[in-house]
Amino acid sequence: VTPASSRELIENASEEPRVLCIVQDTTNAKTVNERLTLNLPASTTLSKLFEDVAHKASYVNGTFDLAWGKTGDMVNQTPPTRPSSEMSLTESGFEPGKRNFLQLTDKDGEQPQIASVSDSGLDDSSQERFIGPLPRDGTVGCSSDYSSPSYSYSSILNKSDTGYVGLVNQAMTCYLNSLLQTLFMTPEFRNALYNWEFEESEEDPVTSIPYQLQRLFLLLQTSKKRAIETTDVTRSFGWDSSEAWQQHDVQELCRVMFDALEQKWKQTEQADLINQLYQGKLKDYVRCLECGYESWRIDTYLDIPLVIRPFGASQAYGSVEEALQAFVQPETLDGANQYFCERCKKKCDARKGLRFLHFPYLLTLQLKRFDFDYTTMHRIKLNDRMSFPEELDMGPFIDVEDEKSPQTESCTDSGAENEGSCHSDQMSNDFSADDGVDEGICLDSASSTERVLKPKSSLTFELFSVMVHSGSAAGGHYYACIKSFSDGQWYSFNDQHFHYQLCFYISKMTVKLRFYFPKYLDCDDFPEHIKHLVQREKESEEQEKRQREIERNTCKIKLFCMHPVKMMAMMENKLEVHKDKTLREATEMAYKLMELDGVVPLDCCRLVKYDEFHEYLERSYEGEDDTPMGLLLGGVKSSYMFDLLLETRRAEQVFQPYKPGEVMVKVHVVDLKTDTIAPPVSIRAYLNQSITEFKQLIAQVKLSAETMRVVLERCYNDLRLLYVPNKTLKAEGFFRSNKVFVESSESPDHQVTFTDSLLWKLLDRHGNTIRLFVSLPVQSPGTNRTICQKQQQGSSTSDSQKSSDTSDFEHIESPSPSQEPDSSSVSAVVAVDNRELENRIRAASGGAYSDPETQFPGEERSDSEVNNDRSTSSVDSDILSSSHSSDTLCNADSGPIQLANGLDSHSITSSRRSKANEGKKETWDTAEEDSGTDSEYDENGKSKAESYYLYFRAEPYAQEDGSGEGGQKCVLVHVDKRITLSAFKQNLEPFVGVTSTQFKVFRVYANNQEFESVRLNETLSSFSDDNKITIRLGRALKKGEYRVKVYQLLVNDAEPCKFLVDTVFAKGMTVKQSKEELMPQLKDQCKLDLNIDKFRLRKKTWKNPGTVFLDYHVYEEDINISSNWEVFLEVLDGPEKMKSMSQLAVLTRRWTPAQMKLEPFQEVVLESSSVEELKEKLSEISGIPLENLEFAKGRGTFPCDISVLEIHQDLDWNPKVSTLNVWPLYICDDGAVVFYRDSTEEPMEQSEDERNELMKKESSRLLKTGQRVSYSPRKEKALKIYLDGGPVKDPGQD
Repeated sequence: VTPASSRELIENASEEPRVLCIVQDTTNAKTVNERLTLNLPASTTLSKLFEDVAHKASYVNGTFDLAWGKTGDMVNQTPPTRPSSEMSLTESGFEPGKRNFLQLTDKDGEQPQIASVSDSGLDDSSQERFIGPLPRDGTVGCSSDYSSPSYSYSSILNKSDTGYVGLVNQAMTCYLNSLLQTLFMTPEFRNALYNWEFEESEEDPVTSIPYQLQRLFLLLQTSKKRAIETTDVTRSFGWDSSEAWQQHDVQELCRVMFDALEQKWKQTEQADLINQLYQGKLKDYVRCLECGYESWRIDTYLDIPLVIRPFGASQAYGSVEEALQAFVQPETLDGANQYFCERCKKKCDARKGLRFLHFPYLLTLQLKRFDFDYTTMHRIKLNDRMSFPEELDMGPFIDVEDEKSPQTESCTDSGAENEGSCHSDQMSNDFSADDGVDEGICLDSASSTERVLKPKSSLTFELFSVMVHSGSAAGGHYYACIKSFSDGQWYSFNDQHFHYQLCFYISKMTVKLRFYFPKYLDCDDFPEHIKHLVQREKESEEQEKRQREIERNTCKIKLFCMHPVKMMAMMENKLEVHKDKTLREATEMAYKLMELDGVVPLDCCRLVKYDEFHEYLERSYEGEDDTPMGLLLGGVKSSYMFDLLLETRRAEQVFQPYKPGEVMVKVHVVDLKTDTIAPPVSIRAYLNQSITEFKQLIAQVKLSAETMRVVLERCYNDLRLLYVPNKTLKAEGFFRSNKVFVESSESPDHQVTFTDSLLWKLLDRHGNTIRLFVSLPVQSPGTNRTICQKQQQGSSTSDSQKSSDTSDFEHIESPSPSQEPDSSSVSAVVAVDNRELENRIRAASGGAYSDPETQFPGEERSDSEVNNDRSTSSVDSDILSSSHSSDTLCNADSGPIQLANGLDSHSITSSRRSKANEGKKETWDTAEEDSGTDSEYDENGKSKAESYYLYFRAEPYAQEDGSGEGGQKCVLVHVDKRITLSAFKQNLEPFVGVTSTQFKVFRVYANNQEFESVRLNETLSSFSDDNKITIRLGRALKKGEYRVKVYQLLVNDAEPCKFLVDTVFAKGMTVKQSKEELMPQLKDQCKLDLNIDKFRLRKKTWKNPGTVFLDYHVYEEDINISSNWEVFLEVLDGPEKMKSMSQLAVLTRRWTPAQMKLEPFQEVVLESSSVEELKEKLSEISGIPLENLEFAKGRGTFPCDISVLEIHQDLDWNPKVSTLNVWPLYICDDGAVVFYRDSTEEPMEQSEDERNELMKKESSRLLKTGQRVSYSPRKEKALKIYLDGGPVKDPGQD
């Protein structure tokens, strides 16, 4: 059909209704999903219909048949007519104003003949080509070896191959990248943007959206990078980093960005650029069918939204043309929707629709794939297949009616533009050269790459951009397929990746199409201001390249330094030094980095190779001050297997050379007379040295080598006495870094077996002591408590005469409160304030309170040092433990020399398990175990097998945050972690002021949650250094007691679980006894005055009610009970029906479809698990005949809420089982929820408004109860572009 005849046909049929025919080709498996769409006047003959179908399908007319078809069904009926029939479409049964589905079928069992070039009268270039479906012969538009059902593309190409630059995805900005690439590949938009000149004096370049887009486009066109960042563009939008994690719709972004550009371009030459390129016009009209009066208004559009699937329909449109026909298809207003005609002065039947008056230069079609499902109240994505042509003829959709007839009048609605009468020349697009070039749009006909245009109508648009979304409505990924006008190739722009696009198989994912009117000129010459900007960007890129080159040649390595002033702590930083910098220059950089200027002279510092993991000084670099760092470090690497240490010395000291092959040893000197362990001294030795030579090395610290005992701590709980003189250090297990304890006194302890010696006990104590911060009650009772402590054997008070069982050792068996106080060993203490608390601590420790700086218990420790369990190292974190004044010794033939020490700190020791606790399982306080069933311990926590003397010492502590002020008392406790909770509490008695049975111990975790420690027989082995403990007054649990939380079960309330009280149940107690103890508490605290026969207790599993507890049940015998247990209390309406454990209590609820209502819960008690018995009980309470009764088990957490709109279909009604305890019911315990209904009762009929209202109520109800958890989308933020640089934040907003 020629364009002229097509226009004549439309003009003649403008006043008559149209017939929309949708033809499905069923003759070939490859074409079964294709749809041919024809929108013909109702007077069209059937023979003309066959001719149009033959032309559209490229078949020879007369070689196929047409049959009626139903939506989604392959139904072939009697053909509506033969090709020679001259009957009109309406006479043949076609319905105007509706979709008429036809099927193209074989004729006489033979497939249709494909029309040749001569048959069609057109050459190959004039045949319509589709990018969506696969061509029938499998060769057109696709590579011959293609076989995959999904789209594919070639391997990733470099910029040198394609000439294009990608965009970096910040996080979820693929939608932005797709739009930016499409705008960049639009020559008219890009050139107009280049023609705009930025005035820096008027606006900040950071917040100027056009300027940042201009820079981005220039980089896309001139950069040598593979991909560039978009952060400058998003920063000009006013977005922060959080916006990069929000995915938005690309169409929404396009609209918002165009609005922002129009605002920025006001009063400039580009003010009307968006309208010039993208704006079209359409007529929104209503025409009276009685008098022909038409009311209309003119609207503008930037894109055409096309519906994928009509509301309420099960089948989607098959092509873009079909969706366009539906877009302009008029709607008949009749019945209750009649239109009030101003001419007829009454309501009349009318036609309401849209007509296109003007198409834009760039036509944008939006496929509305994102929709809302009103049944599930969820947002969904429509993945229906929709084909689209490479060339789209919009001629059939333009309004070509002549000037209005006298009976047609125009009216202007509020806010509409009055266009007056619409002439044909106004409604057609005339893209002639007379339009000239506006806003940078070059429309000259001359072009170096002039394309050969095939014959087409004046309104044929070429496809040049396809935006694709893969994923779901909840999230996915955008990319763009764009046609290049320079070489005619299609490219896929997928963030920083770009590919040749060989084939299109994206008809189910396309969300946006952009068509191009085929007349353009890409301007190659830049304006002067753009040339300057290009030069600046090139310089910036060169500078960035040089900086990257420097980065590639920069060594980045960890740097450590024991700062001599800042808390004597090991400081860590990162040293970044160019590989060509010398060691001397790197030392100066490290010196400044560690802020040692003014603290230590530069010549008193040096860099040494250091292994932080093993805390080992590997080597020093003597005589290599001028060596490049690249050579010393082994080149530039992403990570190094070693670190650097900036070592310092005093002016009178000299640096010790560290040679490869040496091992480092931390030596702790032990003094048995004072029961102390000195800070470590660092020495270096060789693995091939003997023990004798090693002792001689250690003797330089003024110790006797003849009486010296050396103990190596290889790992936790592994103390090894080195007594074989000729054995080498390597044979004894020395490694890179080691820790030893030495003792050289002449005491008789040398003659005792090592594991029984005082030295072993002191080291054992040293390794098992932890530090705890204990917060005492704000107000302790003012009772004069006296605590008896076990004193040293012997009357001497001199520290030098203490025995191994004296001083800070505490026997776990503390005296009972009834013991008479002894004036020589006890002091009366009163809990008043921190000063009296300090006196109490001094008294409790028998006057042995000492300075923590000089005695072990006060030495500082850290979690990392205590818990640093490295199996590959022979020592723990004590490698960093030495005082600043200690010396470092080395193997030297000369006498002792005062040396510098690079690793100085206080002594640190690590916890380890003692032999007594080897193999014992460590448990947490929340474990569900009986607190008093372990027969290994008695009631006081004392081991029946063996008694241990365990260390305990406390001192006042002021909290740094000031929270300890205002009466809050805190103590710092050093305690052997092998002590039991019972003994620990008894040791705390003098500080709390009450007996251990009158206060509770709560462990404080990192998130400030507190959990009560109740197992008296458990040790503190699960605690570590600096753990916090809170003491609260109150009766502590006795052996066999459990703390229980009681909740009330309210089955028919909106909140069925309500907390009542905390109480204590004991092992051996019956349920009735526990109810008797509960009653006074319920009356006092909850105002519930209950009779013992009017309520029951039952199991609570989260929110679900479970087993009903009978009065005669005994805890721990019939009912398993555990720490922090929870139970339900249920108030009964009548006498208790549950008498035996063989009964089953089921919660039932009736569903009445006729009223769309769920009745309240009713409990049914069954004697067995029979389905028949359940049905009989339900029939008895509801009156539903047994044969009509259906039931289903509830899903989810009690109360198993479900929407009344879903319950009738979603539940598994009337399961085919005979017992309740089998699949799919599995009702084996009390508390199961069962819904039931009358099978003969039909759901209530509802209008659409009533259903929507009920849907809103149900959604609100289920959200409040927390039952609707099947869909939880991330909260979305509205897409905004801020013209003033960013949103204004409320100062009071969190």
